[in-house]
Amino acid sequence: MKKNLLIAKAKCGELNWGVRGLMMLFAFHFSLQASAQEPQATEQQEFHSEYIPVFQYWKEHNIFQHLDLSVTAGTTGIGIEASSPLGEYFQLRAGYDFMPRFTAKMKFDVTIGGKPAHQYDAQGNPVESSFDKMQKLMKGFSGYEVEDHVDMLGKPTMNNFKLLLDVFPFKNNKHWHFTAGFYWGPSQFAKADNTTEAMTSLLAVGIYNRMYERAEKRYPLMDWEDMGFSEEIIDKYHLNVIPSDLYAQILDYGRLGFTLGTFTHDFTDDNGVERKAGERYNMEPGTDGMIHVKAKSNSFKPYLGFGYGGNMVKGRDDWKISFDAGVWIWGGSPKVYTHDGVDLIKDVENIGGQVGDYVKTFKAFKVYPVLNLRITKRIF
Repeated sequence: MKKNLLIAKAKCGELNWGVRGLMMLFAFHFSLQASAQEPQATEQQEFHSEYIPVFQYWKEHNIFQHLDLSVTAGTTGIGIEASSPLGEYFQLRAGYDFMPRFTAKMKFDVTIGGKPAHQYDAQGNPVESSFDKMQKLMKGFSGYEVEDHVDMLGKPTMNNFKLLLDVFPFKNNKHWHFTAGFYWGPSQFAKADNTTEAMTSLLAVGIYNRMYERAEKRYPLMDWEDMGFSEEIIDKYHLNVIPSDLYAQILDYGRLGFTLGTFTHDFTDDNGVERKAGERYNMEPGTDGMIHVKAKSNSFKPYLGFGYGGNMVKGRDDWKISFDAGVWIWGGSPKVYTHDGVDLIKDVENIGGQVGDYVKTFKAFKVYPVLNLRITKRIF
């Protein structure tokens, strides 16, 4: 009995030590977990302590912390701009340019049968030309006098939105900057239309060429039936009789128009007329009896340039004056279209006179020069 009691006490002692051992093991395990989690919490705490809100970051790095308003004037027109810094070395500008609608006069010389309106002999004395004879014919027939030229009024039509990025590469010199960006606006940047005074001559040209076409086809002078005349009246007054002598004169004179050189290649214009390389381009009034010319380029125009600026008023940083110089990149030569869809840059060569001078100027400019003056006021 005594022996059994001693054995039971020994077993209880072993159980107590076993429980104690398990408790110590669990305690050790949780202490390891706690020690492993503490660095993570510290790291998360450190991560959150380094986070900077966006607006605070902008403020610390001078991003969009100022607003400047500018007025510009130059080869791109008159414009307005808003600008703001993007840190120490960059500035973003956005604005709009409008070109005032001033006009410049040019003239298209009238030709008949591809020949100039006025002819001269070997001594330089004027002689009666086909144009002189036609002029008398049209004066007697219609009461309109055809002038030997048509005046055109050309004007710019440029309007462009712009987005530009200025780079100030010198840490201790913020006067100089380089700029890249783009201008975007309507593809048409200039146009020319005949003057009001020229409309009488253009009407006479249209009437004469209509007579020329009927003479070629041996049609009666007018579409009497379409004009409401009955067959009885037409037969009674012999209205459908072909005026052979008149038609012979008209065919001898040739068509009226404005000869602008020769075609460089075969193509079909907007009116469905087939044009042949080497053929003379005799421009005539459109269906509205007028002449129109439009100059076009790409709507999207990349820009590269540089500039220099400084304080406008000594001791005041809120007023600045600067200039910008650079180029629009056309993407090739611009296009100059007449009202019948002929591109005077690409489709025609050997253009003479004042029109030829303008075309040569447009053709030479693969880029558009930009030179602008800018006056800036800081708002905040």
